[in-house]
Parts: sequence; structure tokens; C-alpha cells
Amino acid sequence: MRRRISVWLGALLVAAASVIVVNAPGAHADLQNPRQQFLRDSVGGLFLHWGERTSPQHTSCSQWEADVTNGGWSADYWVNEAKKLHLQYLVLATFHSRLGYARPWPSAIPGSCKTNRDFLGETIAAAKAANMRTILYMTDDPQWWNQGLSSGQSWLDSGAFSSYAGHNVDLTSRDGFGEYSYDLFFEVMNRYPDLGGFWIDNDNQYWLDHNLYQQIYQQRPSYTISNNNEDTPIMDMISNEQKTGMTPSYDYPQAVYTAAPRLIEADYKLPSTGAWWYDGSNSAVDNKLTLGRMITNAGSSVKSLMAETAMVNGKFPSNQTSFNNFANGYLDPIWPSLHGTEGGGYMYGGLKPGAWNNGAYGVTTISRTDPNLQYIHVTDRPTGSTLSVRDNGYRVSSVTNLRTGAAVAFGQSGGSLTLTGVSSWDTYDTVFKVVTSGREGIIPPSTYTMSASASTGGHAASAAADGNYLTYWDAGTTQPASLQFDLGSARPIQYVAVNQREDSTVFPATGSARIRDYRVYTSNDGSTWTQVKSGTLPNARGVQFIDLPRTTARHLRLEKVNSQGNNRLRIDEAWVGSDYAGAAVPPPPGRLEAENATISQGVLEATHTGYSGTGYVNGDNVAGSYLEFTVNSAGAGTANLSIGYANGTAADRPADISVNGTVVAAGVSFPPTANWDTWAVRTLSVPVRPGANAVRITATAAAGNPNIDYLDHTG
Repeated sequence: MRRRISVWLGALLVAAASVIVVNAPGAHADLQNPRQQFLRDSVGGLFLHWGERTSPQHTSCSQWEADVTNGGWSADYWVNEAKKLHLQYLVLATFHSRLGYARPWPSAIPGSCKTNRDFLGETIAAAKAANMRTILYMTDDPQWWNQGLSSGQSWLDSGAFSSYAGHNVDLTSRDGFGEYSYDLFFEVMNRYPDLGGFWIDNDNQYWLDHNLYQQIYQQRPSYTISNNNEDTPIMDMISNEQKTGMTPSYDYPQAVYTAAPRLIEADYKLPSTGAWWYDGSNSAVDNKLTLGRMITNAGSSVKSLMAETAMVNGKFPSNQTSFNNFANGYLDPIWPSLHGTEGGGYMYGGLKPGAWNNGAYGVTTISRTDPNLQYIHVTDRPTGSTLSVRDNGYRVSSVTNLRTGAAVAFGQSGGSLTLTGVSSWDTYDTVFKVVTSGREGIIPPSTYTMSASASTGGHAASAAADGNYLTYWDAGTTQPASLQFDLGSARPIQYVAVNQREDSTVFPATGSARIRDYRVYTSNDGSTWTQVKSGTLPNARGVQFIDLPRTTARHLRLEKVNSQGNNRLRIDEAWVGSDYAGAAVPPPPGRLEAENATISQGVLEATHTGYSGTGYVNGDNVAGSYLEFTVNSAGAGTANLSIGYANGTAADRPADISVNGTVVAAGVSFPPTANWDTWAVRTLSVPVRPGANAVRITATAAAGNPNIDYLDHTG
């Protein structure tokens, strides 16, 4: 019988729960859960490796505690340094296998170093006061039980824990250490309800056999659980340790192998050389590498866990302190582009990231609350003064330099946004704020009927056009494999775009399941196909575009001939563009858009290009259908009306114009335009009264009204 209840100060319920086996199905945690929100809202955290073996190393736990206190340790210092780095949580890695397994809290469970001063509790309280969270690092790894000690010595006390447990437990064995650390989880949960959760290094069979993770979620519903380097499904977040070899070196997400919306974290050292913990050195911090990692992580919706090497007194060596002070001022002006945003060019929409023109490289971010607010982060500048970024169908209204507020000249054509005349580039991250007026030229995916040559169970072709990033089409390992779009009727086709599943690493390339060689076919009947394009896609993250010779067809088929590395193919979303987006022109004073008018019969569309606003009205082919605008007039008199329309037929489409229920112009002619993408203006004058006037355009022929885009009025 374990003698723990008396020393846990009457914590009967929690203590008892620590030995209960929960028979809940626990194969997977919730992909999205309210407890995860603070992590999802975060840019990153401060990773603190700090323990008995922090230089100067201690073998006496009490002496280490005394030196920490006498050195002036303060949790507020860590919180303030995290603020400088613009981070939202702390991860305290003191119970670390290579730092002496020190527990910085007064523990009732013997087995390794424990302190009388509650360093953990003080850290939790200081972080909470600053609206931050503290997460506790826990390891299952006993293999370093005597590292740095003389023969016969150990950081772990098996005898003391065996006496406590009531049976022999070898803490240097995996199973024995699992039992010991298992008990620590429950002690921590009992003592610290305000803890943010656990950051777990590796897994332990003892924990799994006793349903540890299910019990954590049950007893502390607000706790999150993160796991290092293995995607254990039940845990909220996977953290990927620092890797090297990417191009550019700072773009860590190239090696991330887990797809969002799974919470993903990248942990890396600020002093890029030396140990993860303070070893007595004062290594330099590489500003370009560190800031680049933080920015490219944010551009991929990956959280940054930034490791700094705390000394015994908790403070950082001077090089790290200098970087923190620099980052504090550097990040302030561009903070809106990093916080409250998601990575752009992936499942959340946004401009295309990655390799741009003339050596430029960077990421994009998109506001979580306003999809028309986006940011371009240029981490490597182009040669010259021009930057070209694929616009992903967004119609751009304005571009400014986020740091200075200065307007930036831009243009749009051929599917790209081009910024010109940029004379000043930041050393680490030039940020452009891009305001758009929505997307255009994309055939609505809701009108597609999707099919595929191969699909795995539960991941049908329809998932590639459902607008839901929680679903995806999975072709399995079939090769070649094709995805087919039935557009419902013959439509203009300019390009096809694909968002491939982002759980396929770019580095190393052998792990990539992205499309390499492709072919594109079109058909009018779904039986006879014409190849219109073939080529190779880059092994790169983000949306990929295949531009096509402009054609008109009902059916389109994208065929993956082979893959970059392995044969698997998964696509989150795919869409067909009928036209490229054009730069938005501010509407003239007095313009009333058709999308805001009253439609008697017909639909709002955005299929054809060149319209004003977000679309135009395609009325039903029937006499009597109408579109009604409300025209406000300052007084009685005459208003001059200009009606923007398109008539792609060969016949006139006449209409009666009425004001406040009275026909004032009968059978007004709306003659043919060159096609439905060509717009014309019909002008006339009508009588109006003071205030609101109902101006109605009513079709008088069986073909109905032309497509109506807007009504301009003066007077």
C-alpha cells in the first residue's frame, strides 16, 4: 500500500485518482479543443533549461537551491524577458534527464532533487500576473542517471522511492522511472491548478498502461499536453526539435512533418551553438537565423519555442540579453503581422509564400478575423527594387510598408502582385501590409462535382473542393493518380491551383509526397480529353498554380504522373480559376453595387471578369424580372443614372426603368457587348424626389435583363 495520502495534505480525491485506470478510449485527443486556445493564440514560448547541472554544476540539491536564492533568482525576470521576445508562455525544463532531474518545488515524493522554495509555483504566479502560462517539462528518460557523477553515485534515489512506494523500484530502469514520474504528474496537478500543462520528452510504457494522459485531461481540463519529436495522437501538440540543412537555413518548417490544424511547435536555441542548458559559455545569437525562424514559423502557423540558457541565478548571458533587448524594439512595429494571424498560402488562404523573384524569399500571414488583411514578410530581399508574389486570386486595394506606413506602388497581372520602387529593405524582415477586396476569377468550388482515379476510405475527391481544411482527398500511393473537376457547364479556364497536404517535408526531399510531374486535360463531354499542359511542380510548401492556355471547357483533369519523393498524394483544396485578379479601383462617388440591390429573380455571380465590387447580378431569363436600387437625393429634381452592364448575346435586352413605382423610361435599350467579360454603360436621366428613391430595372423581353454590375448616380 502506498503511503502518500498523509503527506499530500488530505488530497484524497487527486491521490486516489492517480492509481485509477481510466477505461476511456484514448487513441486520439481532440484535434481542436478550448483548452488549446491559448496555444493557438500564441506566437511562441520561452524554453528554460535550468537545473542542478546548470554551470557551475552542483551535486548537492540544497546547495544548488541556496545558490539560486542567493544569486537573486526571480520569476519576474523570466516573464519580462519573454515579454521582450513577444512570447506568451514559459516551458520550465528543470526535471531534465541531463540536468540532474531536479524538481523545483517542495515535493512529498522522494527520488531526486527537490527544493524547499517553490520555484515552480512562483513562476506560475508571475506568468499568470502577466497573462502568460507556465508549462512544466517532464521526461521519462532515466539513462543519464549518473552523468557527471563519480562511480556509484546517482541523481536518482531508488531506495527512497521504493520505501515510499512500498515495493522495490529501480529508478534507473525505464519502467521504474515511469512509475516514479507518473506519481509526480499527479502531485503537480494537485498543487498547481494554474499550470498550463505538461511538455513531455518521449513516452513511457508505464504511463500508457495506466492511461496517464486521459487522467490528466479528466482531472485538469485546462491543461494541455505537448510531446517532443513524436506525433503521439492523444497529445494536443507536437514539438519538433531544431533541425539544420534547410535552404534558407532559418526556414525550419521545411522539415516539419505534421499537418495543421494539429498544433505544431518548433523548438530551437537562440545561441545557435553550445548546449541547450547553460554550460558556462556566452555563445553569440545569430539575429538573422533566430528572427528568420520565428517569422517563417508564424508564416506556417507553427509556434516558436525559443530556448535560452538560464544561469544558476536565472539570468541570461549578456549576448542573449542583448538579443532580447534588440528583439523588443524590432518586433513592436511588425507585431500585427505575427500575432492574431495564420500562415498564408496554406489552408487559411492568403498570398503565396516561398521563393519569389530575383532571389527573394519569405512567407505571408493572413489575419484570423479579416481575410482581406494580409502581410508579406521578405526575409531575403530580391536584387533590385521589385518584388513579385503570386496573388492567389486576391484583388489588391492597397500596399504599405508596415514599419513606416509609406504607400508602395503596385500592379496586378497574370496572377501576380508586383511591388515596384522599393528602395529600402530591412536586414531581417521587410513587411508589407496588403489590403484586398476579396478574391475574384475563381469558379465557385461549390459548383464543382469532383471525382478521382483513386481515393482511400473517408477521403473522397469531394473533400478537395469542400472549403473545409479538416478534410482532404487522399489518393493513397496509386501512381499515376488524377483529380477531375466537372464545372457543370462550359466555363473559361485560366489556371488550376492545389493546396497539397502540409505533412510532407521539403527537407529531406525523399520524404516529400508532393506532385512532381503533372499533366492537365480538358474535355467538353467528359469522355474525349485533350492534353493542354504538362510540366513539373516545385517541391515547395504553399499553394501551387498551373497556368493554362486560356480555354473554355466543362471538364478539367489534373493528373499526377509521379511524386517528389514517395508516392502518396493528399490535397486539402483545389480550385479552378477562370481569370486572374486585377487591381481594385476605388468606386466613384455615388456608386451603388448590384450585389447590394434587391434581386427579384436571378443570382449574384463573379464568374466573368472586369466587374466592379464583388460581383454582378445575372437575372433569370424571363420578362418581368427586375433589380431595384435605392437612390438617395438631396432634393427634388433630376438624377443622372449610369448603369454598368454586359450582354454577351447577339440581341438587345430592353428594360423599363421605373422610379418609385412609375415607369419613367420604357424599353430602354441594352445592346450587345463583345462578350460577357466586356462591360458597357447605359446612361439616362430620371426624376427623383427628396430622400430615398426606388429605381427599378425590369426586363421586358423573355431573355431577361443583361448582367448588371452597378448603378452610378449624380444629382
